[in-house]
Amino acid sequence: MTNPHRVLALAGGVGGAKLAVGLAALLGERLTVLVNTGDDFEHLGLHVSPDIDTVVYTLAGIANPTTGWGIVDETWTFMDQVERLGGPTWFRLGDRDLATHVTRTERLRRGDTLTAITADFCRSFAIRPTVLPMSDDPIRTIIHSGGQTIAFQDYFVRQQCAPKIYGLSFAGAETAKLNPRLDEMQGADRPLAVIICPSNPWLSVAPILALPGIAARLKAFGVPIIAVSPIVGGRAIKGPTAKIMSELGLEPSASAIARHYAGLIDAFVIDRADAASADAIAALGIAVHQAQTVMRTTHDSVALARECLAFAAALSDRSA
Repeated sequence: MTNPHRVLALAGGVGGAKLAVGLAALLGERLTVLVNTGDDFEHLGLHVSPDIDTVVYTLAGIANPTTGWGIVDETWTFMDQVERLGGPTWFRLGDRDLATHVTRTERLRRGDTLTAITADFCRSFAIRPTVLPMSDDPIRTIIHSGGQTIAFQDYFVRQQCAPKIYGLSFAGAETAKLNPRLDEMQGADRPLAVIICPSNPWLSVAPILALPGIAARLKAFGVPIIAVSPIVGGRAIKGPTAKIMSELGLEPSASAIARHYAGLIDAFVIDRADAASADAIAALGIAVHQAQTVMRTTHDSVALARECLAFAAALSDRSA
């Protein structure tokens, strides 16, 4: 299937990267992926952009299929030596992955933007879609757990999401500027749809939506804004989404995700396993589409992307 329209996808982490692969197969260079950078941090003196790298590696076909992050068939001699020298090993950087962080850090120190660096990485991997950091300004996700504030990677990797979340904040978001490349998506080149991938709504999507003016910018496109549920049958496909929802006093369900996005989205894609929640979601004024949303293979990713594009086209025709 080909489609002449551009699509803007909001993504972070493994779920977002998987749907991005499906959309890329159908759209090629007509896909733009706006990626969360709230989990960026400095480790061993290097600037690490985990969500950008997961999206780039996945689109390049080199992501580790077992973990969903890092590079397949990676070697670890660097980390072995760090451990021998008594350095921190809780966040592991593979040897080839290390080259990404070294190159990015050196270029940032020279004054290059994260956007320009990411574009060059994509060209190196012959990736056709445009991959954009949500901002070139630093934004950091902070976890609030009781009286503690915990840096995101400390929470997510070192502590394995164990601390209870009472709230989140996004340091730097209030003054950060949205990636200016989104200004190019205007007029005849505006997207067919904005698709919020099945990424964690609080850890991966909320940092993007915390940027000043982004909701208005997305709505100004005048196209359907569609979210894909990361919850299937009350459980998260991957990651701590269901745990976080419970800790925030929310039922882990597709309908709760829809309520979370209400006011922004026009439509919601749920798994067929959650068909019983369709009426409750529709009562929020949100159009609902049921599909197979679990993406275990590239074929699954392409199939879900095709469903999302067909849904977007039908919504556009309905509003025309």
